[in-house]
Amino acid sequence: MKTLFLTLLMAFSSITFAEESIDSLRGSHDLEGMSQDATVKKMAKDGDPIERNYIQQPPLIPHSIKGYRVNLKSNKCMSCHSWKNYKASGATKISQTHFEDRDGNALAEVSKRRYFCQQCHVPQANAKPLVGNNFKPLSAVSDK
Repeated sequence: MKTLFLTLLMAFSSITFAEESIDSLRGSHDLEGMSQDATVKKMAKDGDPIERNYIQQPPLIPHSIKGYRVNLKSNKCMSCHSWKNYKASGATKISQTHFEDRDGNALAEVSKRRYFCQQCHVPQANAKPLVGNNFKPLSAVSDK
């Protein structure tokens, strides 16, 4: 009897859920149809470091990275941000934490788990937010 009741409850709740419409960031476009071209966003020009909003936030990239190649053979970011080149380029030096393995052992080269910069660091574009946000930065890292 209990099993029958649970089965009926699940069936009715799934019917109710199926009738509700779900709003998507994609809008009301049919998934099978052709999508619209994305508008190209203006990237920030090379500038000062962008203020962080929370502790341990990876620094944001204050410039365009269009055409930057980061793969197993090369990392364009290192041409400016490496310890060898940062002074000459005026760029921020890569953090020492990028030269540690998962156990905290020091390495001579950038750790494989930190080599692909864009897995943590992202450039900023002057784009309208896709969804509302009322996030307030920590007072410890901001003067806001």
